[in-house]
Amino acid sequence: MRGSFPKIFDDKFVGVEAKKLYDDAQQLLKRIVDEKLLQANGVIGFWPANSVGDDIELYTDDTRTQVLATIYTLRQQSEKVKGEPYYALADFIAPKDSGVPDYWGGFAVTTGIGCDELVAEFERDYDDYNSIMAKALADRFAEAFAEKMHELVRKDYWGYAKTEQLDTIELIKEEYQGIRPAPGYPACPDHTEKTTLFELLKAEDNAHMHLTESLAMTPAASVSGFYFAHPQSRYFGLGKIGKDQVEDYAKRKKMDLETVERWLGPNLNY
Repeated sequence: MRGSFPKIFDDKFVGVEAKKLYDDAQQLLKRIVDEKLLQANGVIGFWPANSVGDDIELYTDDTRTQVLATIYTLRQQSEKVKGEPYYALADFIAPKDSGVPDYWGGFAVTTGIGCDELVAEFERDYDDYNSIMAKALADRFAEAFAEKMHELVRKDYWGYAKTEQLDTIELIKEEYQGIRPAPGYPACPDHTEKTTLFELLKAEDNAHMHLTESLAMTPAASVSGFYFAHPQSRYFGLGKIGKDQVEDYAKRKKMDLETVERWLGPNLNY
């Protein structure tokens, strides 16, 4: 059903069904909250950081003398209008040779603990409708949790936007400072960066979240990603990239070219 809430309720074609779906979701939502059927776990972290080319070095402490880990980013290569920048996420972290101390953050949150048991309950009763509804609600909770944590990061934990005052619509339009791109999504399509993120956050111990061999997150209703605070940071799509960059990227990550090409398949221009 296409449309925006709550205007969709007035749609002459799907309005009645949309309202019924909404009411059913509210009923299940109330039960989940009242009976505490789902558990929300989350972990966030921040590290001193500076960029070196298209890489982001993370340091063990503010002396910035020892590299803890490196976040590898990719740069847009597809032809653009003259004067348009070719973005990489590393652009939003101060270069090491600038002498400017910068920071980078990461997060992993889940609202899926308990979801499998709830779904199994509905499936035992052959209630596919509520089984699907439970999964959908858990997914929405995860996105809402990620949004709330990002707000707390901006205003408190990192505190770079302490005076931020945005209403719900402004939050939905992402009119705040900073971004939270996720490995596997348009700006950083390489899922293998998720491994570094989970190791840094100790996500298994701190949030009971895990990565499968294909680097999917479990529980399924989970979100993870990076925090950038730069005022000019923005979301973008990497688009197609050439073999020259892929070869360089493989060398930087110390991975074989074939493996990197497999993970970046949809983004290759060759």
